Amino acid sequence: MPRNYRYVASTPRFRFPTNKNSTDFRLDEEKNPFISDIEVIVKFNGDIYSLSQKLGAEAEILYNDYAIIRIEKTKLSLLNANPQIEHLELPKKLYLEGPNSLISSCIPSVQRSTGLGLRGNGVIVAIIDSGIDYTHPDFRNKDGTSRILFIWDQTQMGTPPPGFFSGSEYNTQQINNALQSPDPFLVVPSVDTNGHGTAISGIAAGNGNASDSVNIGVAPEADIIAVKVGYKGFQSFARSTELMRALKYVIDKAKGLNKPVCINMSFGMNNGSHRGNSLFETFISDISSEWKTSIIVPTGNEGAAGHHFSGIIKTNEIKEIEFFTAPGLESLYLSLWKNFVDDFEIELIFPDGSSSGIVGIENQTKTIRRPNYDVDIFYGQPSHYSDLQEIFVVYRARNGTLSAGLNKIRLYAQTIVDGNFDIWLPTLEEVTAQTFFTDSSIYNTLTIPSTAARVIKVAGYNDRVGNIAAFSGRGGVQPNSIIPDLAAPAVNILTTKTGGGYDTFTGTSFAAPYVTGSAALMMEWGIVKNNDPFLYGERVKAFLRKGATRREDILYPNATFGYGTLCLQTTMNYLVEYRLGADYFWLMV
Repeated sequence: MPRNYRYVASTPRFRFPTNKNSTDFRLDEEKNPFISDIEVIVKFNGDIYSLSQKLGAEAEILYNDYAIIRIEKTKLSLLNANPQIEHLELPKKLYLEGPNSLISSCIPSVQRSTGLGLRGNGVIVAIIDSGIDYTHPDFRNKDGTSRILFIWDQTQMGTPPPGFFSGSEYNTQQINNALQSPDPFLVVPSVDTNGHGTAISGIAAGNGNASDSVNIGVAPEADIIAVKVGYKGFQSFARSTELMRALKYVIDKAKGLNKPVCINMSFGMNNGSHRGNSLFETFISDISSEWKTSIIVPTGNEGAAGHHFSGIIKTNEIKEIEFFTAPGLESLYLSLWKNFVDDFEIELIFPDGSSSGIVGIENQTKTIRRPNYDVDIFYGQPSHYSDLQEIFVVYRARNGTLSAGLNKIRLYAQTIVDGNFDIWLPTLEEVTAQTFFTDSSIYNTLTIPSTAARVIKVAGYNDRVGNIAAFSGRGGVQPNSIIPDLAAPAVNILTTKTGGGYDTFTGTSFAAPYVTGSAALMMEWGIVKNNDPFLYGERVKAFLRKGATRREDILYPNATFGYGTLCLQTTMNYLVEYRLGADYFWLMV
């Protein structure tokens, strides 16, 4: 009988014995971005600080029983074996999902003084992204001072925020000092080299100063907090731990300032079950109930990418699945999720026609060495967060790049009870459009963390023609599947660009800030103006769904549009109507 291992589903990968008395574990140095220590996400009980001190580790408690621990690799098994650790997960990499459409989203009538006159006053719009060009006029007041309350650049070395160990924080005064300097970036050296975060910020909260108020965002008078996520020296991607820290930071700041906050996170990945049950996703859902918070996430750009395969297999059946790999890739993963009750084995056929051989669960993990790359196959097991099993495959080049071309996966079914399974390739941002399944599914293509339960999930559509964007991530079609909440404009969006001025952008990343800004206006009306003090979180989501525009020829809710397309004016009409109804109720009591 094979040894009993507990599987931790993340990248990089570790294997831990479920036998708590055993210290046998394997750490693959190549799969870890650190040299001597690592970060792990834990769900814990008891005194985590004392435990960390005993192990010579650093602990950051983010929320209730969630923490990030930095620990020496040699002591990881001791941490895992401690009964205070209920679950452990390694961080995963996330990638940026790579007028204007205010009118189609029914926003100007809500902004105008002749209407409700909502502009975002008293609300914080937080952008967790690639940074912000704080010198752009659209993020400055008429007197030239900054509208930005804080910038936390996680990629820099400097003075981190209180309670955090890395990055550099800049407040409004420091930003204003920089703006008055001949060379602002010598004073506040945080630069949005990617431009993604600046574009997102302009849609959600730009005030149009650079265009005489023509190209304004949704909440042009909201305060802004920007977090540039990443870790020191790495600006091309962020890990899930950086986003978790950013969420805690933003919510703590909003709470300290006694202001409601809308948080935009335009990141996504495919590494997971897409069921919302990883520690990363449950943390987001849990912390969303902290303070007066609404979290908005796009559904990603994987709808037409060809990166999801969905299939059914029967007892004793052999199923072959084909996918192409792009030239120039240094690494690649396949994440296969199935019912743990079902038993099948896997074989990989490489572009040169050679085979990995058939690999079954009795191997637990197997490494196949090719001339210039290695392939690791891991068989996972259910955890107390998920009843599914993952088979995780990692291709890593030792020299140069992976072999490009046609690959095959053969599944050899044994005893099958359910038969359903899903496989995901990495996102477009990781492996390009030249890596794809030949027979892919457009459904269940929401990227993580839009799969978290208590976030507002925003799909993208072309508001000029009314159709869903082909790239927009879609939900499932089975009952109780995760689907978008609503869709917002995502094609050729004019917004702020790094260095000044405006440019057009396309992607679901640029749909989400329309909803973020709309949530800010809703929360201004409800919380700041005291019309609905509990208008945040799931209540904001519910009214956005209710006010969404729905076409007569489409059945809602659905996997593409969710409950319809954003229409803030209709949402506000419902809010005002319900407020009047509540007032009448209390008068009659």
